[in-house]
Amino acid sequence: MAHRWENNLIQADVTPEPLWLNRRKVIGGALCAGVLGSIANPAMAQALEPNSWEDITNYNNYYEFGTNKEDPAANAHRLNTADWVIEVNGMVEEPGLYSVADLIEGLTEEERIYRFRCVEAWAMVVPWNGFELKDILDKVGVQSDAKYVAFETALRPDEMPGVRYNVLDWPYREGLRLDEALHPLTMMATGIYGKPIPNQNGAPIRLVVPWKYGFKSIKSIVRITLTDKEPPTSWSTSNSREYGFYSNVNPAVNHPRWSQATERKIGGGLFNRRHPTLMFNGYENEVANLYDGMNLKKFF
Repeated sequence: MAHRWENNLIQADVTPEPLWLNRRKVIGGALCAGVLGSIANPAMAQALEPNSWEDITNYNNYYEFGTNKEDPAANAHRLNTADWVIEVNGMVEEPGLYSVADLIEGLTEEERIYRFRCVEAWAMVVPWNGFELKDILDKVGVQSDAKYVAFETALRPDEMPGVRYNVLDWPYREGLRLDEALHPLTMMATGIYGKPIPNQNGAPIRLVVPWKYGFKSIKSIVRITLTDKEPPTSWSTSNSREYGFYSNVNPAVNHPRWSQATERKIGGGLFNRRHPTLMFNGYENEVANLYDGMNLKKFF
C-alpha cells in the first residue's frame, strides 16, 4: 500500500479524477492519513472546490510539445516511453544506464498529495505516486564530494514538435543542491492517482520538488548527474534576470514582470479568485532550514 504525505492537505484540496469523485461536489471533513507537520497558513487547509482530472492532464507547461497550455495533451502521445533508459553518471559509485524499473526496484512507492505552484502564478493540488529521490540516489551511491544533482530531459525532435523552435536551448536541464535533492519531500513521480503518469505530465518519470516553482520539477528524465559544481539550468541560462537557480516560492520576491504575492487556482469558480501565495508553497516548516543564512529575497 502506498504511503501518504500531505503536509496538512485534506482530500478536498486534491484535484480529483472523475472516476473517484463527482467533480461538482466539495469534499470536506477529516484529514487524510499521514499528515506532515503544519503549513505556514492553516487557513489554506480548507475545503476547496475540486478540479477535474482533465485540469491536471490538460493544463500543462511542457514546451517540448508546444508553448500553449493545451499543446502537451495534444502532442505528447507521440513520445514513446517504452524501454526508457536513464543515464546516471558523475560522482556516483554505480554509474550506468538504468531502466526505470532498475532504479525503483526494492523501493517503497508512496502517494504524496502536494501543492503545485507555477512561476506564472497559477496553482493546483496533485496526488503524485512515486519514490523519494534520496532512496534512488542511495542505490547508485553518491560520492562524498558531490554537492549538486543535475537532470536532463529527453530530446527527441521526431516525437517532440516543440523542440523545432528556439524557445530554449534544448535539451531541458535542471538541478538541485544535494541537500535539497536528499530532502524527504523531494520525489521522483511515476504516477498520478495511482495510474502511470501521462506523457504530458512527464512520463515515465519526473522530479517533484513541491516548495519550488514548477519548472524546477523536470519531466521525462533521461540523465542524472552528480557533480561538485552548480549545474546550468535551462531557464536561468535563457534569462538569468528572470529565473535563478533556486527558484523557491517566495511571495515577497516578484517576477520582474508580475507579482508573486497571490496565485490563481486552476479550475474555475472559486479557483478564479486569487489567494495569497504561501512561503515555500506552504512547506516552510519543512524546508526553511535548508536556506539558513541566505538572503531569501535573492532566491529568484
